Amino acid sequence: MAYILTMNKQIQITMKKILGILGIFSMALMMSFALADFYSTMTKVDYVEGSRTLKFTTKMNTEHISNAIKINSNTAAFEAEVKRYMNAHFSVSVNGANKNLTFTGSQVNGESVWVYFEAGDVTDISTLRIKNSILLDAYAKQLNLVNIAYKGVQKNMTFQRGKEVSEVTF
Repeated sequence: MAYILTMNKQIQITMKKILGILGIFSMALMMSFALADFYSTMTKVDYVEGSRTLKFTTKMNTEHISNAIKINSNTAAFEAEVKRYMNAHFSVSVNGANKNLTFTGSQVNGESVWVYFEAGDVTDISTLRIKNSILLDAYAKQLNLVNIAYKGVQKNMTFQRGKEVSEVTF
């Protein structure tokens, strides 16, 4: 009986050690995720057949874009600088023809900035080529995603340093 109690006590001590080690590893893992900043933008592209327009909605982190353009998001000049930045870092061509992008607005909503722009006079799309270098110069691990909806077909693009241009066919 004494032998069973001794073994039981040793098992309890071993289990406490294992749980302690697992606890330390779990905390280290959680801290590594907490310290790793995630850099991404998401752009949704919708084709509006009635107006023959491609509508773009881009969501990005407020702090990240503010740092890149070096302007506080609460200032009056912020929207104009975001527009200038987007014009320099995002372009579109449809069927090999470059399209002018019209900035239609932006809004800051806490940690996110929403930017709206469009390209008009788009009839049919065979190929859609996008250059998206948003924040790629500011953040080495930046990842930009673009989701396109065209006449019931969904296509996706990803952009990162070294892969700033992508093309899809419909």
